[in-house]
Amino acid sequence: MKTWLHIPPSLLHRRFRLLWIGLLISVAGSQMQFWALLWHIRLLSDQPIALGAIGAARIGPIVIFSLFGGLVADRFDRRKVLYITQSVRMATALTLAWLTWTDAIALWHIYALTVIDAIATSYGLPARQSLTPNLVPAVDLPNAFSMQSMAFTAGSIVGPALSGMVIGYLGQPWVYALNALSYLALFLALFLMGPVEQQIAVRGGGPFANLTAILEGIKFILDHPIILSSMILDFFATFFSSANALLPIFARDILGVNEIGYGWLSAAQSVGAAATALIVSQVRVIRRQGAVLLGAVVSYGLWTVVFGVSRRYELSFLALALMGASDTVSMIIRNTIRQLQTPDYIRGRMTSINQIFFMGGPQLGEIEAGLVAQFLGAPLAVITGGLGCIAAVGWIARRWPALRRYQGEAV
Repeated sequence: MKTWLHIPPSLLHRRFRLLWIGLLISVAGSQMQFWALLWHIRLLSDQPIALGAIGAARIGPIVIFSLFGGLVADRFDRRKVLYITQSVRMATALTLAWLTWTDAIALWHIYALTVIDAIATSYGLPARQSLTPNLVPAVDLPNAFSMQSMAFTAGSIVGPALSGMVIGYLGQPWVYALNALSYLALFLALFLMGPVEQQIAVRGGGPFANLTAILEGIKFILDHPIILSSMILDFFATFFSSANALLPIFARDILGVNEIGYGWLSAAQSVGAAATALIVSQVRVIRRQGAVLLGAVVSYGLWTVVFGVSRRYELSFLALALMGASDTVSMIIRNTIRQLQTPDYIRGRMTSINQIFFMGGPQLGEIEAGLVAQFLGAPLAVITGGLGCIAAVGWIARRWPALRRYQGEAV
């Protein structure tokens, strides 16, 4: 009898399997906290700009520290970098829990701790993404990123759903405390996998050595149009379609649901993403990757528009789920393109520069969405964002035709 499902090849590699399990648990905790944080802000303020300001708190650290984060990932042991950065993130979660328990929490506390968390992420994400190609052979790298996407989306289903239930039954501070505990899973995974070989970037001499190394990473991206165009696509897609920050407004004021309904609505994108990641994990080779990538981002924009016009909970959930499905396809292909096109010695710097695009886009998008919603209303902010996303795809497809023709070839 034919078996339709098989163990994904990347999970046959023990060290990647450990990282994947730790990531799954840690992401669930982080997503639980993220959506709870937005709900918390909505309770403290009824102004849309207060939600958009969470993006402003993240964008500065991302732009300033991401380049240095990539350099650190290339020059130091990536496992040790992850130990340090995840410890900082655990400390911020514990601080949020303590401030909320003592009823001393204020908006400025949330924004300040978000800044600290974003700094840690700016160093941690390049280390984690650059570590993955050191754990699996090149042939299994697309599958590894598919599985990482599945871990992220599965955690993003469990996390938001738990967020609503924990807030409703245990109280807001327990969300932050449970997130702090979730980091222990990643610490255990890093410990069990042991030392990981990596190609350490050579350190130059002189006072401008770090700047020279960072500029080397920027020049590498500018010299590779496939990587550059995928990053720009990532930025505009996430900038124009960042509806997440406004979700508490849609849940409370437009759809009229409570914390539990908000929690499941927050998980909707991840429901679609998890199902899609499971399907993609069974596919060894994705053909015509450039065309599939562009089509997936157009789909993301279209379903963003549908979400903006919806006034029914079921349709809003479906639109968010299909946004998540579309984003998963594009994310897998984007990550595969960049990692296969980048040598190991510069991979951390490439990832950190990319981090500015794929994390900076949503944060700026949240600021933009908050401003538009403040003056024109939340639905119009989301609808115009979806249309802008589609327009950006058309411009990028014309500007970089090589991306449209990309088949999946490595360097």
